[in-house]
Amino acid sequence: MPSHPNRPVYLDNQATTPCDPRVLRVMQPFFTEQFGNPHSVEHVMGRTAEAAVEQARAHLAALIGAAPRELVFTSGATESNNIAIKGAARHAAAAGDARRRVVTVATEHKCVLESVADLAAEGFEPVVLPVRPDGLLDADVLAEALAVPTLLVSVMAVNNEIGVVQDLAALAAVAKRAGALFHTDAAQGVGKVPLDVAAMGIDLMSISGHKIYGPKGVGALYVRRRPRVRLAPLFSGGGQERGLRSGTLPAPLIVGLGEAARLAQAEMAAEAPALAALRDRLADRLQTLVPGLAVNGSRSARVAGNLNLTFPAATAADLMAAVPDLCVSTGSACSSAEVEPSYVLRALGLSAAAAARTLRIGIGRFTSAADIDFAATALAEAHAKLANATDRGPPV
Repeated sequence: MPSHPNRPVYLDNQATTPCDPRVLRVMQPFFTEQFGNPHSVEHVMGRTAEAAVEQARAHLAALIGAAPRELVFTSGATESNNIAIKGAARHAAAAGDARRRVVTVATEHKCVLESVADLAAEGFEPVVLPVRPDGLLDADVLAEALAVPTLLVSVMAVNNEIGVVQDLAALAAVAKRAGALFHTDAAQGVGKVPLDVAAMGIDLMSISGHKIYGPKGVGALYVRRRPRVRLAPLFSGGGQERGLRSGTLPAPLIVGLGEAARLAQAEMAAEAPALAALRDRLADRLQTLVPGLAVNGSRSARVAGNLNLTFPAATAADLMAAVPDLCVSTGSACSSAEVEPSYVLRALGLSAAAAARTLRIGIGRFTSAADIDFAATALAEAHAKLANATDRGPPV
């Protein structure tokens, strides 16, 4: 086993990213000296907080090619996805729109799949489309589904498990031709791949702060103004955020999200190839050291920092237990104390056994070459030991 690192090596940046110290620095005053409520515009403390919130809104809008007033702050991408999907469907139904079909993809995040499924109880028709073995949605499959009048299409920008990057512009164009709204869960895409809501024809986009080196507990929803997309709010309150998301805005978190967006816009072009080089270094080392290792998902249409790897002879859980100083995640999700095969991997055609041998590795801004080398050596050595133990069979 390679030498023990000074700290755990963190390679789970799809789950969450560390808060960038530069982000933390700009947030701190809004917890202490500048603690005003951004809605208390009658006095200077409130106006200072409001100005900071609006500056953050402008930074985030610039990152995705939106107008600042098209962004609604939320608690994160899960809430944004719920507002977008349920809000669009409920507003349309209340306005007398006869369309009931809502289309999404089998590899979407659970909060999208569950939001779409929930609408069935309200008389809508959920449609879940398959993906190709590389994890990408075929535009022709989407077009066929849209032969039936459709209200909304939801396709994620970058998959949280396998890292594939969908062709949003092409898919949105298919949706537009059919007269459907197009929503994307961009929690894993914003700040990682270029996204321009106007150029891509996106109507609704969900964003998460803690996926782009910002704080947890804050996100946003882009809502197109021209032509206007109308949504029903999920809950009632004081009517903040254009009436779509009531509640006092968490100014420190929003300031952090804005700074994270500003940094992403400034550094993404240089950061992406650096992450891709680290990813390829790890993939190449592991494929040399572990014959039979498979990479899941498209190798070309892939976010720079993601690897999803199926090992030939050891389960992901055993590998993680054997390398406790390495923080990665499995291809499985725990639910009700039962480990179930990843539905994303099953949608690609992997067997339950193969899914159980799969690790997700997420490389990020603060990953070093030494981290990569440690991970490659540690995983390869652990796999060899586990494979040999399996070959020998249980002790007599």
